[in-house]
Amino acid sequence: MHLNLRLIAFFISIITAFTSWCSASETTPPTIIIFLADDLGYGDLACYGHPVIKTPHLDRFAQQGMKLTQCYSASAVCSPSRSAILTGRTPYRNGVFTWIPENQLPFLRTSEITSAKLLRAKGYDTAHVGKWHLNGYFNNPTHPQPSDHGFNHWYSTQNNAAPSHKNPNNFVSDGKPVGELQGFSAELVADEAIRWLKSGRDKTKPFFLCVWTHEPHLPIESDPKFQSPYQNIENPDIRQHHGNVSQMDDAFGRLMKSLDELQLTDSTFVAFTADNGPEGNGANGRTRGSTGGLRGRKRDVYEGGIRVPGIVRWPGKIQPGSVSGTPVIGSDWFPTVCEIAKTSLPSDRVIDGGSLLPLLTKSEPVVRSKPLYWRCNIARTPIKTAMRIGDWKIVATEDLSRMELYNLKVDIAETTDLSKTNPAKLAEMKSALISLNTEIEAEGPTWWKGYQESGPNAAKKKEAGKKKSGSKSKVSE
Repeated sequence: MHLNLRLIAFFISIITAFTSWCSASETTPPTIIIFLADDLGYGDLACYGHPVIKTPHLDRFAQQGMKLTQCYSASAVCSPSRSAILTGRTPYRNGVFTWIPENQLPFLRTSEITSAKLLRAKGYDTAHVGKWHLNGYFNNPTHPQPSDHGFNHWYSTQNNAAPSHKNPNNFVSDGKPVGELQGFSAELVADEAIRWLKSGRDKTKPFFLCVWTHEPHLPIESDPKFQSPYQNIENPDIRQHHGNVSQMDDAFGRLMKSLDELQLTDSTFVAFTADNGPEGNGANGRTRGSTGGLRGRKRDVYEGGIRVPGIVRWPGKIQPGSVSGTPVIGSDWFPTVCEIAKTSLPSDRVIDGGSLLPLLTKSEPVVRSKPLYWRCNIARTPIKTAMRIGDWKIVATEDLSRMELYNLKVDIAETTDLSKTNPAKLAEMKSALISLNTEIEAEGPTWWKGYQESGPNAAKKKEAGKKKSGSKSKVSE
């Protein structure tokens, strides 16, 4: 009898402990990481179909979570995409409408509310590591810095790693220049993120960590060990590019391993994506990124310039090995992060993105107030604006005087313009685009009006235009 009572008491204690653990796991705020690659094409990862590039860590990550096959950046260039990730607002609305040269406009204004700012107020510790590119006056009080947007710790560069990914000398840590570093950018960024996770953060708080690598953006330099798998490729530029993607993949893998070591994997929401499509024409120099057969590249609002990899893992919440073809966009990360942290969205402004949690955890539709929208003032063609509703996508010149219509369900490569053969759908999409475009222009700052690209590349472009050579100069977004 006494033995039975002891057994009953023992099992009750186990059940109580388990119930308490479950309750605590439900009430403890999740930790969050947003990992952003730079100029990574939709087809650049092995798990997205690249036949040569080796990305074992991201391939494994995709098996552990959900792969998004219709994931979009919020812009075809860098700075605007980053602004939307942090604010949930399309770039012409939040003011960061183009890439930002050093010592120039625009910048992410402090009137914009970032996810880092909201989560810090909620009790999160916050950090940004890697490429920032949301101001022109970096580490200068003329423009807001990462700390002004809610990041307690930042270890960042204004734009690219300089002079290249190898031994960069332009990182700044919480306002203090770091000096020349030894190593390659992605690994150095991962090192700092891991250091912060292990010893830099307040471990009594949940954390929000942005890790934004420079790879595979120019100027590309890859560690020889990451080029070695491609030694049979004769062209050294291709070896450099492919090695650069593998370099980024390895850094991502090291960061994920640190979560395992710290026993943080099960409690951490991790999203991996990119800021826009691949640079260049894919046939010259080290800009050999793949669009996976999509039309256009970086700076284009066609699919190749804006459709990017997107992979999300949250153990116990997201089904491992799942795949979703639901369209999502960079501005969706803001409301997603806020919902994970149980933080209310700002009620005094338009939020273009929608939370992805219903999609990720229940395979339910994403509820959004605005259609997917893109605009790129430095697009490589006259087509600079785009909008998607359902399977239909309309693209247009910046003044909306000329439009093209595509059905992405049957024509992912945007080969057949249906504007003339489907006038009713064109009229419907045209009306919606004009209305949305007008609303966005009315809300955002007007510094985009008459904006002229500045910096050394602008001078090169101007000179090239005078000569009417017909060649296109490079722009360092």
